[in-house]
Amino acid sequence: MNPTPNLPDLHRRRIVRAALAAGAGALLGPVQLLAQERALRATPPVALGPFYPDRLPADEDADLTAVAGRQGRAAGQILYLSGRVLDTRGRPIPGARLELWQANAHGRYIHSADGEASGPLDPNFQGYASLRTDAQGRYRIKTVKPAPYSGRTAHLHFNVEGGRVKLTTQMFFEGERLNERDGLYRRLGREDRAAATGRWEERAAGMEEKALAAAWDIVLSLG
Repeated sequence: MNPTPNLPDLHRRRIVRAALAAGAGALLGPVQLLAQERALRATPPVALGPFYPDRLPADEDADLTAVAGRQGRAAGQILYLSGRVLDTRGRPIPGARLELWQANAHGRYIHSADGEASGPLDPNFQGYASLRTDAQGRYRIKTVKPAPYSGRTAHLHFNVEGGRVKLTTQMFFEGERLNERDGLYRRLGREDRAAATGRWEERAAGMEEKALAAAWDIVLSLG
């Protein structure tokens, strides 16, 4: 597993950026600010990949660290991911459907074609989730940080459906040293990379001591 970025340093940089943005906003009129709010960049499509589950697990809830009927917990560093599904004007999309699938902490998917060479299966890791956003367009997932594997940096796969729009994409992690070596990440332009990257957050009360927390908004272009 890759080293986790220095979260306090990232936090300080965000504070500085927020202060600069606030200062700039004070110089803009309300029409300009409204135009900025409407100019969210749509989350870019990224390849489905070969390991969308060929057999969906019986347990598909938003907690991938435990499997119904089993007492154990998934191996690896717990990751809490939260965010919203929005349109490009910043309006939440309630009831949007999300599918998440990913490699486990050893770098292996639950797909039957991903063999032992990728690492062991984890019987306590669900590997897939299906969920919907709430009335404010919010979602929250508990999982583990996936391991990178040959040719790929750590990432999560998503299918998102809101209204008539369907998006297949992948989320990358802020500060991962292997991002720049990942072929799919490198194909994205600078703005699309930012739109496809989850940002580290401070742990909230009640999270496990060594858990990670990240935030990522998914923006759909509804046309």
